Amino acid sequence: MQNPEVFILAIESSCDDTAAAVLHNDKVLSNVVANQLIHNQYGGVVPELASRAHQQNIVPVIDAALRKANVQKEQLTAIAFTQGPGLMGSLLVGSSFSKSLALALKIPLIAVNHMHAHILAHFIDEEGFDKPEFPFLALTISGGHTQIVKVNGFFDMEIIGETTDDAVGEAFDKSAKILGLPYPGGPLIDKYAKEGNPKAFTFTKPKVPGLDFSFSGLKTAILYFIQKNKLENPNFIEENLNDICASIQYTIIEILMDKLKLAVKETGIKQIAIGGGVSANSGIRTRLKESEGKYGWKTFVPKFEYTTDNAAMIGIVGYQKYLSKRFETSAVVSKARIQF
Repeated sequence: MQNPEVFILAIESSCDDTAAAVLHNDKVLSNVVANQLIHNQYGGVVPELASRAHQQNIVPVIDAALRKANVQKEQLTAIAFTQGPGLMGSLLVGSSFSKSLALALKIPLIAVNHMHAHILAHFIDEEGFDKPEFPFLALTISGGHTQIVKVNGFFDMEIIGETTDDAVGEAFDKSAKILGLPYPGGPLIDKYAKEGNPKAFTFTKPKVPGLDFSFSGLKTAILYFIQKNKLENPNFIEENLNDICASIQYTIIEILMDKLKLAVKETGIKQIAIGGGVSANSGIRTRLKESEGKYGWKTFVPKFEYTTDNAAMIGIVGYQKYLSKRFETSAVVSKARIQF
């Protein structure tokens, strides 16, 4: 039975974004994210700086989420937080705050696996967005993860394929770095790719058995390709930037689509949901939508704001866990690596 008045405060602090959201049942009332721009000058996330920035941001972000939702803290039913995976120093800020607030308000505390949240973000009640039906396949693609997951239920998931080395987001960012683009470079590759020819340059796709992925070889191939061409023409990148980006993006998307096709063939499941930061990539979104007519799949692409790290997705898992009374005591610990 659905409780008509469940208000969940969700807190996400796994990496470099401090986020808080308030949900009324499965509807998002507010979803606030504070980005940490300090990392851009270092070309990547610096864990110690991330942890300090979370400490500065967490109170204002939660305050903003409650105000925007027009909910008093006394109205909250439970608090959900990211337990892992992520950067330990970052996770601890969110978990410590969540434990303290839950204890003070005498309400249940709910621990959420960040990767489950990327998948279950599709169950947020959002106008114009369908929810997948169980079982479905989830392709979770981010800066730290690349997984194909068979989702049988809210708390019944099985990884059937994952990367053996780098994540797909890392392949985008490192390729951008090789091209001299600023961090984070993934969105810039997407931007320039729109103007380029995806067949201009050919990169070899790695041969990995089964449903697993590998991106480290591709990254090295791109590095050698750029080095070789720059020797012949020092202005090679500037003169061909759009085509290079389009070719890199095309190759990465082909790798993902090949594995998805294989997963559909092996499982017989034709419902595909994508999640994670890289699912914001326009090329991937377009290819998935095209696959509906081409292969008879039904695809689910989350609302843009629920793709990258956010607290609304933590909240929807919190809501489902609340309904099945999966609570934690204050003895619960953050985990940088967590069992899926």
